[in-house]
Amino acid sequence: VQLQASGGGLVQPGGSLRLSCAASGLILDDYTIGWFRQAPGKEREGVSCISSSDGNTYYKDSMKGRLTISRDNAKNTVYLQMNRLKPEDTAVYYCATGEARGNGPIGCYNGMNYWGKGTQVTVSS
Repeated sequence: VQLQASGGGLVQPGGSLRLSCAASGLILDDYTIGWFRQAPGKEREGVSCISSSDGNTYYKDSMKGRLTISRDNAKNTVYLQMNRLKPEDTAVYYCATGEARGNGPIGCYNGMNYWGKGTQVTVSS
């Protein structure tokens, strides 16, 4: 299984980016999919998740309204559209997939078995 994240870059505050995560070796539509991020000196945190257990989509509270997670099953790819970006959104962003460990956001974020290499997002003027 391989996950390839891309789409990161340098963007000004208030700008937008769309991250992509292309998968091979499994069919993403059958699994829970998540986006995570890790800023320097901080722990990795869940940003968004689509659960295969309850069918719901979850977003980090502080980013709600600015994120949209979606997938293109024909391309076996998941996307994360990020709008109105802030400097505190600067981090390495990772995509991951696996089996949700129960319902709700915790079950969703904790179900990841496969991780892609990250893509750097830098929000700065």
